[in-house]
Amino acid sequence: TVFFLCRCHRCPHLPTRPYEKNEKPCMLSEYMEQYPLHPITLPRGSFKPKEVYKMAQIPMEGISTTKRDYVAREVLPQKLKPLQKHVKRDDSMDLTSTYKQDYNSYPISQVPPCLPRVMRHIPSAKMDAITTYDDDYVLWNEPKTEMIRPDDRFHPSEEKFDHKTIVQDDYLYRGPVATQSCKPLNLVQKSKAPFENITNYRVNYVPHPLEKPYVHKYEKYKVNEVPFDGLTTHKVSYKKLAGQPAKLAKPYQPKILHDLPFSSTTEFQEKYQAWPQPLLFTKKPDVYLPPLEKMDLHTTTQMHYKYPNSKPAKMCRSLAQLKKHTEPFNSSSIMKEDYKPWLCEKLKPITHAPELSFPAKPMDCLTTFQTHYVHHPLTVTKSYKPGWSGPKHDTLLDDKTIYATSYTPKAIVRCLASYKDPPGYVFEGSDADGHNLYLPASKSECLQDDH
Repeated sequence: TVFFLCRCHRCPHLPTRPYEKNEKPCMLSEYMEQYPLHPITLPRGSFKPKEVYKMAQIPMEGISTTKRDYVAREVLPQKLKPLQKHVKRDDSMDLTSTYKQDYNSYPISQVPPCLPRVMRHIPSAKMDAITTYDDDYVLWNEPKTEMIRPDDRFHPSEEKFDHKTIVQDDYLYRGPVATQSCKPLNLVQKSKAPFENITNYRVNYVPHPLEKPYVHKYEKYKVNEVPFDGLTTHKVSYKKLAGQPAKLAKPYQPKILHDLPFSSTTEFQEKYQAWPQPLLFTKKPDVYLPPLEKMDLHTTTQMHYKYPNSKPAKMCRSLAQLKKHTEPFNSSSIMKEDYKPWLCEKLKPITHAPELSFPAKPMDCLTTFQTHYVHHPLTVTKSYKPGWSGPKHDTLLDDKTIYATSYTPKAIVRCLASYKDPPGYVFEGSDADGHNLYLPASKSECLQDDH
């Protein structure tokens, strides 16, 4: 039996479920089992009436509201107002402003400080600057422990360093070596003829005189003397026809007239009527009667907390009772008295005398390239390539290669699993997993002859 495997075709059957052997193609898949097809129901028809446009049989009038209302008027040329010449005045400009007039400067007076004096009590005893850490944690008088680590430190040698390298010891200087130059001799003879600076560009491309550019002259605008008729191509071509005005396409709706008067009440006003609300109970406020006894203005703090052996606290004076100092403010400080600015002079930069001496002759502005590399005539070099002494073949080159002859293009072979009945094979049956089994046609005929 032959079983076709192809990555493009996947078996839809589950490997654990048995299937019956039938010749019919199995259309079962995991998607078809989980999502079965539902009966198709057609959508319900619409009950909305069809709106068919009824075209009026009366011809349309060719006049619009714009043509009827907006009539063409005579257009006159616009009159320009002449510009007035600027007349310079002889009066001088007043440079004063309202700010300078209203906001004048006043003499500045120094404001005395408003902060009260703070009396600080400075103790005369010296401060004990020893901390609890220094008192409690005292160093022990024990010798320092030696390290157990071996002494692997670097010890320099006592011999003197000769400052010589291996290259200096091994590679000794043997003196200069006389070498022979292999450079060929320059046998080019310099010509004394002057260099011709004529090129093909200078000979062939001759400058031609430029023509004067064409300047377009604008014609002056001339006002048309024929009056404007106010007609357009639309008015000339599309002339109005005699016809009846357009009628409304709205269907006629007869008005139903009742003899009864129109009721001003609605269904909402008849059904939902307001409930009767009871009156709100309001209590009358009592009349205020002032007490006959006098109010005791003493507090519990004044009654219980008294000063048996001390004087009562004095009230702090307000800022208005402070005496104003008439003496001038002393702006000197310890910083200004001790740290006074030094009278320092600015140091001049140290400049060296110029060491270069400039020549008196003017510079020729020539480079070394322009002075040394002079144009010389071109020398035609002779080719020393040996001539070809072999035979000359007139036959064309054979462009056939091993790749072109051996590797021929082959047709694209279709996968056998894509056929419903693959050619050259006979269907034998299907296994429990639902896979179809095929046999080659030659082997199936041999099996039938043996039977």
